[in-house]
Amino acid sequence: MKFGIIVFPGTWSETDCFYAVHNIMDEGAEYVWHKETNLEKFDCLIIPGGFSYGDYLRPGAIAKLSPIMKSIKRFSLQKKPIIGICNGFQILCESGLLPGTLVRNNVLQFRCEWTNLKVINNDSPFTNTCKKGSILNIPISHGEGNYFIDNEGLAELYSNDQVLFKYSDKSGQITNDSNPNGSTDNIAGIVNKNRNVIGMMPHPERSCESILGSIDGKKIFQSIINSVNQSSI
Repeated sequence: MKFGIIVFPGTWSETDCFYAVHNIMDEGAEYVWHKETNLEKFDCLIIPGGFSYGDYLRPGAIAKLSPIMKSIKRFSLQKKPIIGICNGFQILCESGLLPGTLVRNNVLQFRCEWTNLKVINNDSPFTNTCKKGSILNIPISHGEGNYFIDNEGLAELYSNDQVLFKYSDKSGQITNDSNPNGSTDNIAGIVNKNRNVIGMMPHPERSCESILGSIDGKKIFQSIINSVNQSSI
């Protein structure tokens, strides 16, 4: 399969994503500049972390106006998988592809640390290799990763089983102390209603080799690969 890795001015995690899916997962990958519009050759899109357009106005607010976003929306309507990581999550929310928004961490600090993610739902193209209730060790690196959604939107997320990951402690308990940024209900990752677009603040591409401290990120990329391969049969 082939991953398309979207690059905006200010993106900086594209090389980590390329290394993870190409060098580690042994799949095809190609960088895609934000002014390009043809995405037909890709099986999955990755919108990496970084500071697109310097996070001016607010993270993702300018990137959502880039020419490639119309193509990304068409890609999503084809039910092909899209994963937005960190700034990518912010862009997906700003563009309306995912509900809610990302605001300043409640601790008013940039947080770069390991987190424990509890798998809330493994019925998705992004979590099918995970056991429901299992704990993934994946790092974060953000200043505005505080996921916010109003009560009505939160109820809709739960009614549609759209919450995939929550911040937890090592034993899987969902606590205030295990929430690194103040996200509503400790939410760390969600999918859209069609289950083909995910946004997550933690960086799975940084936890694909044991030398880095964890290989749990591979489960997310392997889930995508499994899903694409199965759909092509």
